Amino acid sequence: MKLLPVRRRQAMFAIYAFCRAVDDVVDQDATEADKRAGLAFWRQEVERARKGQGSGPIGRALGRAMAEFALAVEDLQTVIDGMEMDVGPPIQAPDLATLDRYCECVASAVGRLSIAAFGVPVAAGRPVAHHLGRALQLTNVLRDLAEDATLGRLYLPREILRQHGIAASDPATVLAHPNLPAVADALAAHAAAAFAAAFAAMRGCPARKIRPARVMAQVYVRQLRLMRRHGWRQPARPVSLGKAARLWIALRYGVF
Repeated sequence: MKLLPVRRRQAMFAIYAFCRAVDDVVDQDATEADKRAGLAFWRQEVERARKGQGSGPIGRALGRAMAEFALAVEDLQTVIDGMEMDVGPPIQAPDLATLDRYCECVASAVGRLSIAAFGVPVAAGRPVAHHLGRALQLTNVLRDLAEDATLGRLYLPREILRQHGIAASDPATVLAHPNLPAVADALAAHAAAAFAAAFAAMRGCPARKIRPARVMAQVYVRQLRLMRRHGWRQPARPVSLGKAARLWIALRYGVF
């Protein structure tokens, strides 16, 4: 975010703080009713922020960003929609449409908010947010298979599991199945296609304004490639880029 002017950077911090706050509501050790009440508070806070009447520091910062950079109320509410999908019974082997909706809420909506803060024109930026959000979230799904399983969650889509002979949907059974690598490879191909579409869409955006998104995409696409090379037989051993690789990407795209 060092690429951004101060006011745009502050807007990004507000977006991040909001996303972290609603995510914390879902991840807290609380009843389902309490989690839903917490998300309801943030729905109301978004509306207060839109009117410049945020009740707390995050709401007030969000209100300033909404006023200055036209952050869409609908996108903020969509992020909360995604959080609500993780309240209640854990998601296990959703169909592709449900997984795509989840990616839309927790990633592409955040992308649209970020694109607005970056100053990228809406028409050029929306396709980037759409495709990059899907790509990033699918990469997260693959990276976090073991961690999600400890929470009873499994985001691998039902259709791909069935295509590879896995009828189960409980995380432990799926992660131990010998066909898991084939399932993960298939979902990784979906992520790679989304990255390709995102990079193509970036060509229609002002180069300097889209640079923060390009840097993030480069980090994640390399993470995906590394995971694909490493394989999927040991999902409990997460694979990540080293510091040197991340620094090279940052230097290449002018973060410093």
